[in-house]
Amino acid sequence: MSLPAITAICMVGCFLICGIPSGLIIARHAGNIDVRKVGSGNIGMTNVARSAGGAAAALTLLCDAGKGLLAVLLARLVIANVVYGGDWSQTLPQAAGGWSTTALYASCVLGHIFSPYLGFKGGKGISVGLGAGLGICWPAALSMLGVFFVFTIPTGFVSLGSIFAAASLPLMGLLFGIRGVALIPLGVVTVTVIWAHRENIGKLIRGEERKFTVRKLKEKLNGSASDETSRGASSGDGSDRS
Repeated sequence: MSLPAITAICMVGCFLICGIPSGLIIARHAGNIDVRKVGSGNIGMTNVARSAGGAAAALTLLCDAGKGLLAVLLARLVIANVVYGGDWSQTLPQAAGGWSTTALYASCVLGHIFSPYLGFKGGKGISVGLGAGLGICWPAALSMLGVFFVFTIPTGFVSLGSIFAAASLPLMGLLFGIRGVALIPLGVVTVTVIWAHRENIGKLIRGEERKFTVRKLKEKLNGSASDETSRGASSGDGSDRS
């Protein structure tokens, strides 16, 4: 099978794997919370932290990064065996067919942002991009993580760090030897991730963006108790009217 054909098949696989809405599933199990209906409405780690707590957010980060890493490594393994006779080095993004590997990376990120399981709506691609990045060029991925921390830690704005990390992607690709058409998928990811943060950009400009916070267990319990009280009161009112 030709490289373009097997790449296309593996891209579909990466898209479907990375489209699995980890944050939504975890938040539901952690606190019966639909993160699409609270906070920013996003299914990513930041909104999970604000709505379902730190443990759920950490698990979301692990799962999102993990699915990106797993998907791209499996796809590279398939391509290495089908096209290159098992030569793993030929699937590096710096190799002659490096466009194939960066296309796999893009499919992972796009699958998360446009989840086919949620009507092609999803997260913003940062955590899954980290995991998939580690699977194709770990020095570039860690360098982007460094950019993320440089802008996030002093300001408290996860969105700001995410935007600058995404913007640095093509530069990191060049820095670590990715050339030619292999840079095109990286550019697509940069534009798409920044587009996914368009509301955050507007809030940052207006000074309305929220800093990163984690909802504590006590707050969750109090919120649940309040909900139960409200439901009980509503039931009582309904009985009185009947």
